Amino acid sequence: MWRHIASNAFSLIIVILVVAVGVIAWGKTQYSGAGPLTQAICLRVQSGSNFTRVSEGLAAQGAISNASIMRIGADYEDKAGALKAGSFLVPEGASMAEIVDIVTRGGASSCGTEVVYRIGISKVEAQVRQLDPVSNRFVEVVAFEPGEGEAPAKYTDVRGDADTRYRVALAEGATSWQIVNALKSADFLAGEVSALPDEGSLAPDSYEVTLDMNRDALISQMQAAQAERLAEAWRNRAEDLPFSTPEEALVLASIVEKETGVAEERRQVASVFVNRLRLGMKLQTDPTVIYGVTKGKGTLGRGLRQSELRNRNAYNTYIINGLPPGPIANPGLASIEAALNPDDTPYIFFVADGSGGHAFAETLREHNANVAKWRAIEAERN
Repeated sequence: MWRHIASNAFSLIIVILVVAVGVIAWGKTQYSGAGPLTQAICLRVQSGSNFTRVSEGLAAQGAISNASIMRIGADYEDKAGALKAGSFLVPEGASMAEIVDIVTRGGASSCGTEVVYRIGISKVEAQVRQLDPVSNRFVEVVAFEPGEGEAPAKYTDVRGDADTRYRVALAEGATSWQIVNALKSADFLAGEVSALPDEGSLAPDSYEVTLDMNRDALISQMQAAQAERLAEAWRNRAEDLPFSTPEEALVLASIVEKETGVAEERRQVASVFVNRLRLGMKLQTDPTVIYGVTKGKGTLGRGLRQSELRNRNAYNTYIINGLPPGPIANPGLASIEAALNPDDTPYIFFVADGSGGHAFAETLREHNANVAKWRAIEAERN
């Protein structure tokens, strides 16, 4: 009898072990296998939250099949205590293991709210936008001009959130004064600007910043990026250029930047100025004259006057020979590369063609004909 009982007990233990192994195997499959999400979601983890709340919230959204399995899996992987606050993009079909990795690996939030502070040539704009997890594209929530009245609530409501990301987008061709003036109005930055950066020394780009980042630190980052770009382009420059230093190349690049907004034209425009420098001709470019008038403090907002074209100053390239003494804006990488590797052309003239681009000419006769066409277009428009 006792032998029979022992045999039955042993059999029961075997059955229990088999079931346990099966349950564990099933749990592992549930934890590591593809999840039920049919489209991506943005998961926000509040500061001070835990895996119980996160897993139950995911189960309620239909993102996981079982909250308990997710918690057990996180404990087993020793990740339960590594939960990070933020907003995280959870892709379609993500497994529980993948979601645990997403919310514990750290780093910047991968979705949610982003504030983009755009510094342009004539306008500064702050934009609040949200990532649509389904399309993986940002959707604008609100846009406004900083300093023009009270900031909208849709901005102030998210400004202090831990998972709000910030980005400063710097346009090509803005001056150092414009950039510094705009950064002073960015209320998510901290600290004073200790000195006006040299013209041309700031790299136009999109910079991810943190709340209360020091303004001087951001400017130093922009300067380091521009110095690296200029050094690399200088190493790869064309031979026999009519200038001998990276600083002079930066001056020419700034002129190219202000002369054309058409990317395909930059090397042609650069070739005109390079050809003029080689021939000892005056550059005769309006943007340098405008810089002599404005000193880089904003836009002129009108046409140049004859008195300004006749005024003798270091930036009036209708009067002086060669390059002006310094850059007239902060050029982008493409303009720097164009100045150091211009197209090989015979052109020494160009004028607007009415399409946003320019008509180029080798002779004065061709140029005069192009000017006449442009004036006719202007007259028709007026």
